[in-house]
Amino acid sequence: MAMAQSHAARPGAARPRRRKHSLLALPLLVLLGGIVLAALIVAWLLWPRWPAPNVAVDAPSLPIIVQGVTFNIPPNAIRLKGQRKAGVQERLDLVFMWPSLMPPEERPVPVASSKAIDRIFMTVTGSDATLPPLERFTTIYPRYLENSIGTTDGGLTVRPFRDDTPYQGEEVLYDNDNLARFLVRCTRDGAASLIGMCLYERRIGTADITLRFPREWLSDWQGVLRGIDRLIASLRVSAR
Repeated sequence: MAMAQSHAARPGAARPRRRKHSLLALPLLVLLGGIVLAALIVAWLLWPRWPAPNVAVDAPSLPIIVQGVTFNIPPNAIRLKGQRKAGVQERLDLVFMWPSLMPPEERPVPVASSKAIDRIFMTVTGSDATLPPLERFTTIYPRYLENSIGTTDGGLTVRPFRDDTPYQGEEVLYDNDNLARFLVRCTRDGAASLIGMCLYERRIGTADITLRFPREWLSDWQGVLRGIDRLIASLRVSAR
């Protein structure tokens, strides 16, 4: 009788033990579930994603901000595919047909090629506390310029840089009557179909615009200046 009672008591004795194990397993399952959920969230955040596709070249003009200055840029004027997107950018590399000032319908040819005479190249960057063009001419260039002074057929004053300077092989050309109106730095024509190129710089707010074009255009430098004015005005967003 005692033995039977002992055997009958065993099932009842096991129940508290199983209930205790269930109570211990519940927090463990919750903890494991939290770990798995956290791992999934981290994986989702870190999972590599393809960048958003760039805007098509035939899309409307893009509002692009460089150093706080806003421009409206036609996508097919942007030379680098990665820059064809609206928003803030550190730099813009652009090209336009000359004299139409329209974006090209084909890939730009290299600047050094003689075929580039129908294009004007533009770069927009931040000024980065550098001196504006006119102040650079009056404070930095004089120490590097030769004493000789010449003139072009178009009436620009020409001063070459010395050979032992960082500007070796270049000349500075400017409107002697109004230096602030037109000032460029140019290379000379070279061998192997290389053509002399000129750099014209203009500062707008805290953004610097640099334009490159063939030196031979300087025979009508006033027409070039008018075209540059129209081009910049067409891209510039007026401040309100």
